[in-house]
Amino acid sequence: MKKLIAPFVFMSSFLFMQSAFSQVKKSTMSSGGTSPMEVGSVFVNAGFGVGADYKYSYGTGFGFKLSAEFGLWQAGPGVITLGPEIGGSFSNGYNGFNSYDNYKSNTFIVAARSAWHYGWGVPSLDTYGGVSAGIGFNHYSYYYNNNYSSNQVIPAFGVFIGGSYFINPNFGFTAETGYDITYFQVGVVFKIQ
Repeated sequence: MKKLIAPFVFMSSFLFMQSAFSQVKKSTMSSGGTSPMEVGSVFVNAGFGVGADYKYSYGTGFGFKLSAEFGLWQAGPGVITLGPEIGGSFSNGYNGFNSYDNYKSNTFIVAARSAWHYGWGVPSLDTYGGVSAGIGFNHYSYYYNNNYSSNQVIPAFGVFIGGSYFINPNFGFTAETGYDITYFQVGVVFKIQ
């Protein structure tokens, strides 16, 4: 049941925000009209890479993230976005770390994110930086004379920078780095509005 809650929350947030902001008129002021992100734009990003360390992670592993961003406000030459994100960070632990055997830590994150996007006057380029805040569902386990495991809900805060390049008006490639579910990830971005 818990595995169904996070995707449901993400999709509900996405559909609500898309509906609420579908009436927003696109601005042509953003980056001289050349940036893919404008007021009224909607981006969906999916990526994978190196997962960030969360509580009791002890080492990095695989991470993935899915996010949506809605262009809401013109801020100088750029646009401020807001949207949801979900993802996971999985550490398959150090065998023998501090005498713990088979240490594993998995954290699933549900959060909100906000970023400032700017295209530098380069057609098809979108660069951005932002922050996120949400909750994480962490599970860790290890063996130390016995099997131990724990489930915890933890706060999850992030900061990130990234860039996207669109190869057509609705599809592009993206890379992002920081401390936000992943340390570094590559993926794809879709412009759906």
